[in-house]
Amino acid sequence: MARNAEAERMNIYVGNLSFDASEDDVKKEFEEFGQVESVKIITDRYSGRSRGFGFVEMTSDDEAKAAISGLDGKTAGGRPWKVNEARPRMEGGGGGGGGGGGGRRDW
Repeated sequence: MARNAEAERMNIYVGNLSFDASEDDVKKEFEEFGQVESVKIITDRYSGRSRGFGFVEMTSDDEAKAAISGLDGKTAGGRPWKVNEARPRMEGGGGGGGGGGGGRRDW
């Protein structure tokens, strides 16, 4: 049974990136292991500054696993990368609980 192209792709989390790392820098590292579909470094929505992590999508599951094995712990920009398979995004918005506090006090 053939797997479709979407099933072959793997999304990879890359953490502890240098704040100076560019998407091109990350792409070059991953291309040593195979074809890179996309790279996205996550930035702060207000300052535009890197948040120190991103995601790489590779077209081959086997190449992605080789990249994870080869790049996890690699030091770049003075920081050891944390590289692993990305967890699927949860449906719905982010946002967090918050609150609490403010209960009635009987003093």
